Amino acid sequence: MKSFVSTSALALAVALGVAPLAVAAPLNDPKDALKKTDSAATAPADAGPAETGPGDADPVDAVADAEQDDDPDTDVNRAQPDFTIVGLPTTLRLARHKSAFRMTHRFGRPLGEGSLTNLAEDFFGFDSGANIGFEYRYGLFKSTQIAVHRTNNRTIQFLLQRQVKGQDDTFPLSIDVFGSAEGTNNFRDSYSPGLGVVVSREFTDRAAVYAQPFWVNNTNPLPGELVDDNNSVMLGLGARVRLTASVYGVFEVTPRVNGFDPGNHQMSFGIEKRAGGHNFQINFSNAFGTTFGQMARGGTDDWYIGFNLSRKFY
Repeated sequence: MKSFVSTSALALAVALGVAPLAVAAPLNDPKDALKKTDSAATAPADAGPAETGPGDADPVDAVADAEQDDDPDTDVNRAQPDFTIVGLPTTLRLARHKSAFRMTHRFGRPLGEGSLTNLAEDFFGFDSGANIGFEYRYGLFKSTQIAVHRTNNRTIQFLLQRQVKGQDDTFPLSIDVFGSAEGTNNFRDSYSPGLGVVVSREFTDRAAVYAQPFWVNNTNPLPGELVDDNNSVMLGLGARVRLTASVYGVFEVTPRVNGFDPGNHQMSFGIEKRAGGHNFQINFSNAFGTTFGQMARGGTDDWYIGFNLSRKFY
């Protein structure tokens, strides 16, 4: 009788929601049911979210990484594998929050000096001293990149470049705008700001051509009060052609069309090899300039060997 009463009371409690459903199963012994009820009553109501260990991936970071991997700016552009031709900029976009490095050398021995034997003894100019530049480039925002370039004569150039329109099926050109500022003596003297536009046209994945008008201030090394022209307006022209799967020919010339224009227009050509994120270029130039102010000061009647080495960090 007592067993019947206890069972009936428990069934009524389940029906009213007072006792947990876990005890609503068929019961063999009311004492076991009461033990189960006590255990359920003392169990934590909410165990809370599972803790993630140090090796577990954050879902938010995983989504961000997946979006970065899908960024087309990280893909290889076979028509434009690098951010410069030889010294002039291209319209290759740098992926957001990614970076790249470039090292330039322009050796000081004129290739036409002495005999061919003398040139070979100097390892074709590589034994001579060089004008060296180091550059770091960073993708600040989508379509926007910044760069700092320092040469071993202690000239530093800062660059901000933004793509305003990219080439696609509806528009045949890519258009970038850029602003620069350079200064000698580790950016403490003789400042030369510049503004310009880079227009490019890619031909499938085989070639790209460039036209880039730009202006640079304070290009004349003499004091401004002593000279008539202290600015240079230039029209950079260049091309890159893919010769094999990963070998390219490059060419550029930077004629001064107005203002200060001593000597010859700077001109360069070369051949380069792409290997993954690396580009190695052997070039020949009639000048040593790798900043816009240096290019504005023109070239010589001689030719010099040099190289560019660049690396993308993605």
